[in-house]
Amino acid sequence: MTATHTGSAHTAKQEWATGLTAFAAVMLFLVGLLDLFRGIMAIAEDDIFVTTRNYVFEFDLTGWGWIHLALGVVAVLVSIGLLRTSTWARVLGVAIAGLVIIANFLSLPYYPVWSVVMIAISAFIIWALCVVPRGNLYDLSEEGPMQDERPPHRV
Repeated sequence: MTATHTGSAHTAKQEWATGLTAFAAVMLFLVGLLDLFRGIMAIAEDDIFVTTRNYVFEFDLTGWGWIHLALGVVAVLVSIGLLRTSTWARVLGVAIAGLVIIANFLSLPYYPVWSVVMIAISAFIIWALCVVPRGNLYDLSEEGPMQDERPPHRV
């Protein structure tokens, strides 16, 4: 007879899943922080931004600043929830990363290289949050696997 070691493989999957979620949380925190700074620079109408004429999605630079500032604040708050491995934070993390991709695409002419970098990082955040099943997560503040939030079903 051969023995199977499902316990260690399951633990490795849990550690991998927790690591991906922690990585996504840290990256979302950085994206939020950088979006915050980008918003402040745009509101102050800094000279670092390129002004492009005849762009289809032409908005005022101050308007883009407020959009990026709001996205940055929400991204930082959601990243804190991701460190607690909350389900709501995973859902909002995907949504915020998607909105960051859209906002950076629409503001591409104002700061092109940085917009492409932010789009790539946000796409990786979405991937990292979607690839991990909920049952494989450890709570980052505890040592054991996450307990399901529902009470056990009794027969």
